[in-house]
Amino acid sequence: MTDGAGRWAASRFVAMSVAMFVAIALWGGFAMAADGLITMASSLGAKETMDRLEAEVKAKGLTVFARIDHAAGAIEVGLPLRPTEVLIFGNAKGGTPLMQANQAIGIDLPLKALVFEDAAGKVWLSYNDPRWLAQRHGLGGAVGPAVNAMAAALDAVAAKATKSP
Repeated sequence: MTDGAGRWAASRFVAMSVAMFVAIALWGGFAMAADGLITMASSLGAKETMDRLEAEVKAKGLTVFARIDHAAGAIEVGLPLRPTEVLIFGNAKGGTPLMQANQAIGIDLPLKALVFEDAAGKVWLSYNDPRWLAQRHGLGGAVGPAVNAMAAALDAVAAKATKSP
């Protein structure tokens, strides 16, 4: 190899390494973490994201059991906290087959979604992937279609809640 070819190969290696690092870093903004948590950026403010999430959940025929405003709770005890809310939702038709397979999954049901604003003012929506929950609790293949339907519905609701109309 000549010096020119060696420098070209080295610069190409560096460029590809940087590109791979950037791709991995960007993928992490909308990826399932090792613990099954899916987090996606919202193009909206925290309140609007949560309001849209709640509306989409209800539009899918799911029951909203609670909307917990952690920031309001922090204010009540004199502590600061950026916008942070949890929505707890689900329905018996979707969750019961999973609990029939293994009642321990009831600790993770109903489903929950978190909307929060980070220190830079960016808003995020996070939720546990139902497929990960099923794996965590060792649910068999018999509930696979129900789990996949639940995951697809949750993915669609989250996407609608985080994107501008």
